[in-house]
Amino acid sequence: MVIYILWLRQIKRYFRNRARIIGSLGQPILFLVALGFGFGPVYAKAGGGNYIQFIAPGIIAMSILFLSIFSGIEMIWDKEFGFLKETFVAPVSRLKIVFGRILGGATVAVIQGVVVLALISFFEFKFQKPWLLPLVFLMMLLIAVTFTALGTAIACMLDDMHAFQLVSNFLTMPLFFLSGALFPLQGLPKVMTIIAALDPLAYGVDALRGLLTGTDHFGLLNDFLILGTSAMIFLAISSYLFKKMKM
Repeated sequence: MVIYILWLRQIKRYFRNRARIIGSLGQPILFLVALGFGFGPVYAKAGGGNYIQFIAPGIIAMSILFLSIFSGIEMIWDKEFGFLKETFVAPVSRLKIVFGRILGGATVAVIQGVVVLALISFFEFKFQKPWLLPLVFLMMLLIAVTFTALGTAIACMLDDMHAFQLVSNFLTMPLFFLSGALFPLQGLPKVMTIIAALDPLAYGVDALRGLLTGTDHFGLLNDFLILGTSAMIFLAISSYLFKKMKM
């Protein structure tokens, strides 16, 4: 029941703020239009084909990543205004509280991912295997849970919103740009290949690209296994930090 209440609260927060919804959709659309059409001719001349087709899965992953990690700022907000303290005195385990928050943040991120997925069809993107959409939604959920848990873990260690924004920006940009969302991972220098292999988002981008366009780098099974393992690790870390957090 507690998990459901916190999950529902996160979703209501998102839909109450229309400006936030519009703003959160603006960035992926801007990336899709500016990069997709801007670098499209260059990518096609290099023999890569349709660049929109290539970057669209990465843009979906980006929208989920940013909203997932930044959901942690709501916990800092709740710390400052006392809601979290009220939650702590309730006769429920902290494990249920943190799971409810993570599930709520992940659900909101998946909703945005689905909206972006619907929007990209207006930008010359073609679904190669529409019957795999259930697996697409599952991968979106894994990405969202992984990085919502990461955002929650960061929020557990910080008390200042500005510090959270600095730390999260420091993490999100490398995670996104090194994930292969904007460029192929084949043929990279060895150092870049190793860094990309250590980036959990790279497996989410690769899986979405494989499911939506039929082209993957690591293999779909590896993508699901590694990102699923990452989700469990970050869930365990965020749960531990949340249980140890003092008000």
